[in-house]
Amino acid sequence: MDKEQNIIDIFTNKFIGDDGAVIGKMVLSKDMFVENTHFKRGWLSAFEIGQKAMLVNLSDAVAMNAAPRFALLGLGIPSNLKNSYILELCKGIKHTAEKYGVKIIGGDTVKSSEITISLSIISYLQNTKEVSRNGAALGDLVCYTGSLGGSLKGLKTLLNGGHISSKSKFKTPILRDKFMKHSAKFMKCAMDISDGLASDLPKICSKFRVKFYKNISKLQWLSGEEYELLFCVSPHNLKRVQNEAKRCRVKLNILGKIIKGKQKTHGKFTHF
Repeated sequence: MDKEQNIIDIFTNKFIGDDGAVIGKMVLSKDMFVENTHFKRGWLSAFEIGQKAMLVNLSDAVAMNAAPRFALLGLGIPSNLKNSYILELCKGIKHTAEKYGVKIIGGDTVKSSEITISLSIISYLQNTKEVSRNGAALGDLVCYTGSLGGSLKGLKTLLNGGHISSKSKFKTPILRDKFMKHSAKFMKCAMDISDGLASDLPKICSKFRVKFYKNISKLQWLSGEEYELLFCVSPHNLKRVQNEAKRCRVKLNILGKIIKGKQKTHGKFTHF
């Protein structure tokens, strides 16, 4: 039983079901970043925790071709955290927000048994072009940016007591905001890969399935928190998207083609 989907079903309405809710030209989105669910304190520095919390929230806006501008911050802080640690945590949030032109305009702080970061992002559609998860059609090509598997690989290393580089995707996701801004007009639909390709591919395929052009490893299928873009484009516009990817220095992968049928999942992503 999918508890998350059961909760979503209780509140279902026309705004729910995508990376963010579109109201006029605004896109509103929210994610939480919670200790012992998304990370352990020893795995990331305080700055890195704040940085990643902001990045994973901004990813939802980017995937919908929206420019994030404002954020509301909710912080749950354990009583044993030193002021210096809290300061570094907030610096990570603020630095990343400023890097993407986001201003934190309010929020709340509470005492908590674990570090909890809740961000509400207020964004605005770019060129009034909304890119939702829906819109795939027969014959469309399914593509994704970058490479997959790095986040899960990093997580496995940490779970085994190892150390990972600050450049690991598990620590520092890469947002494809510039590529999205220039390519959105050619896309039929898009979303970020947050729950892994195995879980996210059926969401974007809608009532269809994919005829694969390339083999995908188990690591690539199940690696969540990648935050690469998964999208569909018509063959007619593929060259345009490839040109934008080249211009933005983004690796572009053609996963396959939309055909009749229903896409099956290949496993399910869970946080550690």
